[in-house]
Amino acid sequence: MKATFSFALLGATSAWAAKASLSDVQRVTNLATVSNKFIVEVADASDIPSKRALSTHEQLYQALRERKISFEVNKEYDAPGLFVGAALTLTDVANILNTEGVVAIRPVRTYGRPVPVSSKKVSPGDAGLPDSESTHITTGVSKLHSQGITGKGVKIGILDTGTDYTHPSLGGGFGPGFKVAGGFDLVGDNYDGSNTPVPDSDPLDQCAGHGTHVAGIIGANPGNEFNISGVAYDASLYSYRIFGCTGSVGDDVIVDGLIMGVQAGMDILTMSLGGSDGWTEGTGTVVSSRIAASGKVVTIAAGNDGASGAFFTSGPGNAIDAISVASSDNTVIPLQSLTVSGATHDPIVYYDTFPLPVNGTLPLYATSNDTTVVDDACDPLPDSTPDLAGFVVLVRRGTCTFVQKLTNIAAFNATTALIYDNGNGFSAISVGDFNAVLIQADDGVFLAEQYAAGAPIAVTFPQTGGGVQFPAPTGGLVSTFTTYGPTNDFYFKPAITAPGGNILSTLPVPLGSWGLESGTSMATPFMAGSSALLLSVKGRTPAVAKSARGLFQATAATIGSTLTDGDPLQTATQQGAGLVQVFDAIFGTTLLSKTELILNDTAHFAGPQKFTVTNTGKTAKVYTLSHTPAGTAVTDDAGSIQPNLGPVPLTTDFATVTFSGGNKFTLAPGQSHEVTANIKPPQGVDATTFPVYSGFIHVTSGSDSVHATYLGLAASLKDKQVIDNTDFIFGFTLPLILDASGNPQNASVNYTFVGEDAPTILWRQAFGTPVLRLDLVPANTTFTGTLNARGNGEPNSFATPHKGGSFAKVPVLGTLLEIDWLSRNDEINLLDNTLLLENAFANGTTIPNGSYKVLLRSLRVTGDATNEADYESWLSPIIGVAA
Repeated sequence: MKATFSFALLGATSAWAAKASLSDVQRVTNLATVSNKFIVEVADASDIPSKRALSTHEQLYQALRERKISFEVNKEYDAPGLFVGAALTLTDVANILNTEGVVAIRPVRTYGRPVPVSSKKVSPGDAGLPDSESTHITTGVSKLHSQGITGKGVKIGILDTGTDYTHPSLGGGFGPGFKVAGGFDLVGDNYDGSNTPVPDSDPLDQCAGHGTHVAGIIGANPGNEFNISGVAYDASLYSYRIFGCTGSVGDDVIVDGLIMGVQAGMDILTMSLGGSDGWTEGTGTVVSSRIAASGKVVTIAAGNDGASGAFFTSGPGNAIDAISVASSDNTVIPLQSLTVSGATHDPIVYYDTFPLPVNGTLPLYATSNDTTVVDDACDPLPDSTPDLAGFVVLVRRGTCTFVQKLTNIAAFNATTALIYDNGNGFSAISVGDFNAVLIQADDGVFLAEQYAAGAPIAVTFPQTGGGVQFPAPTGGLVSTFTTYGPTNDFYFKPAITAPGGNILSTLPVPLGSWGLESGTSMATPFMAGSSALLLSVKGRTPAVAKSARGLFQATAATIGSTLTDGDPLQTATQQGAGLVQVFDAIFGTTLLSKTELILNDTAHFAGPQKFTVTNTGKTAKVYTLSHTPAGTAVTDDAGSIQPNLGPVPLTTDFATVTFSGGNKFTLAPGQSHEVTANIKPPQGVDATTFPVYSGFIHVTSGSDSVHATYLGLAASLKDKQVIDNTDFIFGFTLPLILDASGNPQNASVNYTFVGEDAPTILWRQAFGTPVLRLDLVPANTTFTGTLNARGNGEPNSFATPHKGGSFAKVPVLGTLLEIDWLSRNDEINLLDNTLLLENAFANGTTIPNGSYKVLLRSLRVTGDATNEADYESWLSPIIGVAA
């Protein structure tokens, strides 16, 4: 038997009022990697000295046979310069690490099928849909279209759920001569991430729809019933289907699709997919970065985990040289309106995309005549309340949940309600199964006052013709769902923002043909289309492709944290360099040699930053340097190791910037100038909250303005605790052992490993770690782990990474689990890391009967893997193996 383990994402911050229950912990495998499946990278043939006429793959397999390691080949990769290797099923990973020619071994990671944050089907009869040109206007795309720049000649490969190319706005066909000019189905309809792909040559998707929405954002033909057009509607699309109708995808398939796209001559590859991993080391992430570095544009979604706080970036969007894309909200939002009788008033807008399904005209009933009441309908309504059936009930927002208010009015048979805002913001609300919508505060006050005055107020909900284009309250801001960076190894993610909130595009014909969706999945194809416009003007060369990210970043428009004047700009950890301005990126005449200025943490502070400014225009320019700080992101809760949930709090503790040699200079056409920016981190901040500071260094000449974005941490990453040793979640101090009944084990327990009679090791990542290990050590081990003593124990130690060795002078009997490049836990999904122990080590060797302890150790970020003091450690109670 073998040791099995699972981890999923669990956690909370101090904002949580209730802790989870240990009964919620599932003692099953639930890992973001596929058990026993690995991607082994080998060196190119030219790099391996060989005396045998064997391919690099055969040399690997021969080495495995010589070491008596059983394996199964699932897929081979042969793209010299990008990736050479194989996806294998095997158990004894440790024994192949030193094999000649082996570059790296990474587990196969899975990513869930992409799902938009919100999704609604629409039809041409739906009034009030977003202005089809709104996103094109705010980004300069409409200017390019007016000049006939539409992406013609550029090839874009879309790795997604496939495409319904039968859609008239996507060309109505597949193959040469059609808009969807090619592609491949790498998996088949029934693939779910756990079974064997069944590939074929047809990437048609009429069951999922995500890839079709993505394709429309890039390339929908103009002249359709909604009068929308793709960003680069004359580009050629190639659909690489890597998801089935349900389930997930392994990055073994993603890598295959990426290589296939490169070998088919794609200029751009785009992926609206991902999952949190926090590092730049996953196989799909590494290959994506190499492709971008080779001279292809690669755009990848930044992720929709903004609610989880900072340092929670997604792979493969972590790819160093790719363009990781954040989302901004559309400037308009489609809402509905109601009409009022009994008093003179304009139609009242309510927050719903579709009409509230209420027929006829209904009288109004207000639960309170007091328009300042703070807890309206939070308590049961008085017995004097009439039967509310047939009324529209007006309730003021505040104090308790919407559902509680609605439950109280439903006790008197109310079926329809208007909730008027109290100043918290006009936005979507959660009303459960109740028929209720939010209206704005002024409208609610008007209705309540008219009702109190005795006016016969009645309300009608038009089922057609009531749609309006409402100015989005958050229009132009970064979508709150956008994942925060940076990566754990402090790379700049996301790179840039594009429109992704409330985007109208194509859906598969059987699924309604058109839909309104939100997510970084929608922003990413916008950037792919933008890149196609750039390549079509500047040339489809590797040099232009490599310059694309910098051109977009330098000319982006910085984004505020709110729409209120005086509030700080949004942190670069969520907006990247700002909102893309495609026209300016293509036709700007000032170039920067660097657009990302990474200052690192305080322990590795990257001093003065230098970059070169070049005037590519036809006239001389006088430039001025200036600095605009962004809000400093307080990533951890004060006095806690828990991260702050999104929206991450921002402060005005800004960095300061001075420029060596002054802030003005003149450049003749073609001339360059080196800028030295002396950036000083914010002073007096609480380093234990791990504040991430950022901002923008502007280079301006008249209307021509570009900027470089800086990013730094006003603390040392090495000081960040990586293992949660608090009782915050369960009321029990972590880590811990759960016995066969799911209760914490506090004393020695013997296990038979028959049926459910086995221990479960439960821990939680408070932060990412480069390496986490669980080993078996003798039962008489007595040293105190750093976590057992809440940080006051002896320093832990690290020996050989895969089997045997010692720790704090204690012999390691065998490894149960090793995970490299592990992300922190999610504070939203409330799941934890677990290892359900069987009576075998990770390599399949049986654990002899006897008594043992489990040693957990985790390397702190930027720690030295050979320095035992850089690890956190925990030692379990005694576990008896009596199999």
